[in-house]
Amino acid sequence: MTADPDLLDDLLRLAAAGGTEVDVAADPPGARARYSGAPLVLIGADQVAACLRARLPRRPRVILICRDDSAERTWEISSLIGAEHVAVLPTAEPWVVDQLTERPGPAATARTIAVIGGRGGAGASILAAGLATTAVRAGHQTLLVDADPLGGGLDMVLGWEEVTGLRWRELTDTNGRVEPRSLIRALPRRGGLVLLTFDRKELLGIPAEAMAATLDAARRGRDVIVADLPRHLDDAAVLALQAADQTLMVVPAELRAAVAAARTAATVAFHCENLAVVVRGPAPGGLRAREIAEALRLPLAGTLRPEPAMCEAVENGTPPTAEGKGPLAELCQRLIEDLMRTAGAQVAA
Repeated sequence: MTADPDLLDDLLRLAAAGGTEVDVAADPPGARARYSGAPLVLIGADQVAACLRARLPRRPRVILICRDDSAERTWEISSLIGAEHVAVLPTAEPWVVDQLTERPGPAATARTIAVIGGRGGAGASILAAGLATTAVRAGHQTLLVDADPLGGGLDMVLGWEEVTGLRWRELTDTNGRVEPRSLIRALPRRGGLVLLTFDRKELLGIPAEAMAATLDAARRGRDVIVADLPRHLDDAAVLALQAADQTLMVVPAELRAAVAAARTAATVAFHCENLAVVVRGPAPGGLRAREIAEALRLPLAGTLRPEPAMCEAVENGTPPTAEGKGPLAELCQRLIEDLMRTAGAQVAA
């Protein structure tokens, strides 16, 4: 990724020396579609500022390429765009050729699904917790990320208030500098489900660096990542959206909720490519789920009927979908199966 013609000539020459085929993009918009799936990403120093503005998702094997005259300032900001190495040309040319010729192992199949409410109180946290519980029941190692500072806390939704482990406050104190395996081990967990949530003390927001470290750790050690996001997006929520393979917006079957959801969707869609709607009943005015999805110009991922028994169970400390029965459990099972089926197809390809 570079718009510097001289640097591009050098990199094409090194790629040819390594017998490696490359795709070229002049800037982040041109690279976004291929960014996450490429075996290796080389970013020219001329694109650092553009990458910071674009908030590209964190991923492994990113190398920042610069020349001697720009090396010092490039080193200072390399971590902000998630670069693992800085290669200074011409000194590092042999090393760059080695990286271009290295054939990495099979790509990780970790999948990320984000959930956001179309309006306040839509039920996004219940859906997120249900998806995470369902993924674990299906045998997937799962991380549930609570990214809504103004929510009630996903530990309460799961009935995990007494489960010990690292919360966002302790993680932000480290500036996100935690070794991936250590981070996962330090979080509250039961069986295959790991949770990152808030404590009951004041926290104004999640630093983007902490979210990036969390997502990076989860990609290396989990099969499924479920993120419960706030409606008012901060930098951390944007990172999670950009990393998501699927984003679900929960919308109650009400006219005012649909109007509010249209505004939310316009903001969310700017940061993700795969946005769908889940419509939650009842519908006091008789609005149909398909009508709401069509009004929002979004695909309909599913519908939810009222479940008083499930809501009562959550109040008593039983996680949503824990029994694997009911409309929410059925929807979550289908959504997780679709998510992992897509992952398998990508690995096969």
